[in-house]
Amino acid sequence: MNLRAIGCNFRTAPVEIREKLAFDPAKQEWAVSELAARFGAEVVLLSTCNRVEVYLARGLEEQPFDLELGAEFLAECHNLPGRLVGEHLYEFVNEAAVRHLFRVAASLDSLIVGEGQIAGQVKQAFELSRKLGCTGSLLNPLFQHALASAKRVRTETGIAHGHVSVSSVAVDYVRQVFDHFADKTVLVIGAGKMARLTLKHLQALAPGRILVTNRSPQKAVEVATACGGKPVPWDRLDDALIEADIVLSTTGASEPIMPRARFNSRVLPRRNGTMVILDIAVPRDFDPAIHDGDQVCLFNIDDLTRIREQTIARRQRHIAPAEAIIDSEVKRFLEEWNRRRSGPVIGQLTAELDKLRSEVVNQLLPKLNGKITQEERKLIEYHFRLFQNKLLHGPIAALQEASREGQSGTLLEALKKLFRLE
Repeated sequence: MNLRAIGCNFRTAPVEIREKLAFDPAKQEWAVSELAARFGAEVVLLSTCNRVEVYLARGLEEQPFDLELGAEFLAECHNLPGRLVGEHLYEFVNEAAVRHLFRVAASLDSLIVGEGQIAGQVKQAFELSRKLGCTGSLLNPLFQHALASAKRVRTETGIAHGHVSVSSVAVDYVRQVFDHFADKTVLVIGAGKMARLTLKHLQALAPGRILVTNRSPQKAVEVATACGGKPVPWDRLDDALIEADIVLSTTGASEPIMPRARFNSRVLPRRNGTMVILDIAVPRDFDPAIHDGDQVCLFNIDDLTRIREQTIARRQRHIAPAEAIIDSEVKRFLEEWNRRRSGPVIGQLTAELDKLRSEVVNQLLPKLNGKITQEERKLIEYHFRLFQNKLLHGPIAALQEASREGQSGTLLEALKKLFRLE
């Protein structure tokens, strides 16, 4: 196995770094194809608001894709200094990379442990790479097994109880600011999946009005119609902000859509009361300097850490059983993977010795024609087979033992060289 997982997450990189490394769909597709072509590898690239990770598998004889190469490639993609990128990256190798992916898919490595969105994001990243023809004999079974293991964790433990997600945590912040919502106006900026998920939680608060704006008027109308809200033209964003008490912003813009100077000059002087802005976009939509903690409360992805800790405390008792499931599934995957790798070599080795045994027996028996009985002939053939089986027992047993321990690679190569196997 020659597998690497290289990336950063909310623990190793603040939001201002993660937003620089985030991939939009077009750039993600290009990066996967480019990595696969450049390194002759299988590739899956996972990009979410809380992590960017590259999973790359190459042949055993190939040089590994290491942390330095990963940093160089990510820096190249986003036109950033390699040193800036590298200092925030981590690397997992082979079995550790397998375990990391299984924990990521099961939401054991998430900002909110047990949140349900990450498995879907892993699946989406995997399916993109598979559609591009950039997965193969390792990443296909690896990601399929990781997703199946994540399902086991969700169904066999209570770690996902409560349906806590980034969206619901964002709404928890709103509840801390306002004690009633019938007179409040919610403004939704953006019409993506995250906007729709968070809007569902906001709707449960029964706000007085919902406004929706998007660069695409059609998408704004679609979201507004679905939630009983009112679409607002994109060029009236400032006016909508003046009316809003709660703002949910989740656009895919590459730069802030609301700089501090614009907000302070066009919006702030014309409104009254407290405004809560939930900027859960990466890159961020609102200049963080807009937050004053009094009239304007602006929260971004990293502000969810406090409620994340509270959620982890409630779910703490479910983490150990979930980790035990992951341990067993990682072990099972590695055993299956090594068995798949060993099987063809064992088959080739057995076939080669079958061929040699047959050649020797077929040379010997004609010379004994008329000198031995049919029963003696069968006995000679039986003992040649017995000798072959005894000869094969040692190498096969050693290979199977090494496979169970995940250390069969060197022995496989040795056997292929010793017996001239393809």
